[in-house]
Amino acid sequence: QVQLVESGGGLVQAGNSLRLSCAAAPRSFRPWIMGWFRQAPGAEREFVAGMTWCGGTTAYGDSVEGRFTVSRDNDKNSIYLEMNSLKPEDTAIYYCVGRFDGCLGSRVDDYKYWGQGTQVTVSS
Repeated sequence: QVQLVESGGGLVQAGNSLRLSCAAAPRSFRPWIMGWFRQAPGAEREFVAGMTWCGGTTAYGDSVEGRFTVSRDNDKNSIYLEMNSLKPEDTAIYYCVGRFDGCLGSRVDDYKYWGQGTQVTVSS
């Protein structure tokens, strides 16, 4: 059974940083594209960031561009999200996503595999 397991969420003050991690399992499960979505209470899921296996292509949502950085460690079969200058509006459940083929998309339907999510809360 393939899994995406997120970690690193928590409570942080506005202006500070947080790093999320997502590990894909088993080792044979190596999605070509991995990324992050988030969902705030009462809102739709929103694309945050994504990256191809080789790291040659990255994409970011408009609301996080310049503050968040996505990276991968293919040896560890993992993807990371470095979140800087956090704002209260970044408060959401953050989901790790993956897909085996296609392009780096920003729609929920673009991704077949989803993690359970990790809560990020930014206090003002």
